[in-house]
Amino acid sequence: MHGYQLTFFTQQDRKHHGLPLAQWLLEEARNIGISGATLIQAAEGFGHDRKIRSAHFFELTDQPQEVTMAVCEADAARLFARLKEEGINIFFVKSPIEFGMTGDLPC
Repeated sequence: MHGYQLTFFTQQDRKHHGLPLAQWLLEEARNIGISGATLIQAAEGFGHDRKIRSAHFFELTDQPQEVTMAVCEADAARLFARLKEEGINIFFVKSPIEFGMTGDLPC
């Protein structure tokens, strides 16, 4: 199957509807029927503001997070529509890929 790898970058302290934004993205992907997504906690990183963000022993609010998923074109369109509806501004990478399993994937 052809589609996209979507990777979203955020940090632990960004919230949406009371949830960390990365967690909200994971839940929303599941709610709209995306077959799977992975939330990765990073040790350190920096963004467009050039500020270093990292996980500290006592304070994890600044910890970088990444949400990655492989999706068909229709799922990508639904997810980006939801982000627009919710007014979410988040950095992402969208790369064309071929993906699949030994069985069939619905899309």
